[in-house]
Amino acid sequence: MEKMMVVAFDDEPKAYEGSRALKQLDAEGSITIHAEAVIKKNADGTVTVKQSDDDLPIRTVGGTAVGSLIGLLAGPAGAGIGAAAGALAGAFGDLYTAGVDADFVEEAAASLTPGKGAVVAEVSEEWVTPVDVKMEALGGAVFRTAKKDFEQEQREREVAELRVEIAQLKAEHAEARADRKAKIQTHIDKLNAKLQAKLDQAKRRSREMKKETDAKVAALEKKAAKAQSDMKAAFDARIRQIRDSYEHSEAKVKHMLAEQLTSAAARLER
Repeated sequence: MEKMMVVAFDDEPKAYEGSRALKQLDAEGSITIHAEAVIKKNADGTVTVKQSDDDLPIRTVGGTAVGSLIGLLAGPAGAGIGAAAGALAGAFGDLYTAGVDADFVEEAAASLTPGKGAVVAEVSEEWVTPVDVKMEALGGAVFRTAKKDFEQEQREREVAELRVEIAQLKAEHAEARADRKAKIQTHIDKLNAKLQAKLDQAKRRSREMKKETDAKVAALEKKAAKAQSDMKAAFDARIRQIRDSYEHSEAKVKHMLAEQLTSAAARLER
């Protein structure tokens, strides 16, 4: 199962030890690390990325699930989501990209006080014990959550809501007096532009996710090719889970785009 993980340590050196221990578990096949970074919580509450491993399948944390989670640990969500619901609005995008919920971020952020270090990672993991044992021995507190497909689901809801609003305005436009039609049409045009922007975002993110998926699968296939039968089965299962997750998300994008093409064709026929 793909998971997002934060392991908090008392200081930066311990976080580096934690990073090395996770990589050892990856080498053994106990987990698979897709992306990982060591961070430090500064005195002013900001977070600094101290190390990002370029040897992993996802070679940069920028714009990825790990990068988004790091931003949340430093941003309004990290300052206390439950007490500042308004501040959360700007963090929605990062929550969706990271595939985590607000409760997870708040719990992990609460443990990351100024001066502490942490390892932030996206991993595939079947059993929690290997990581927990290693991290507990180093004094690390482990926070993990299954990576969820929030991003495309939320975008699908937003697109559906925009389409309903546009349809209602078009019905109103058809019945409106001449002096109101222009204003209603302006509103429709703005909503159509917003809808197109959402669809463009979905396509762009879909391309990014395909690259990430291909990189994860290629790395796992290399490991599977060298593994013994029991570990090969574990790697194969991880590959299937990653592909299934991507295909589920991609199906939502294709559905949204197909609906838009159908609408465009109907307009041309009229």
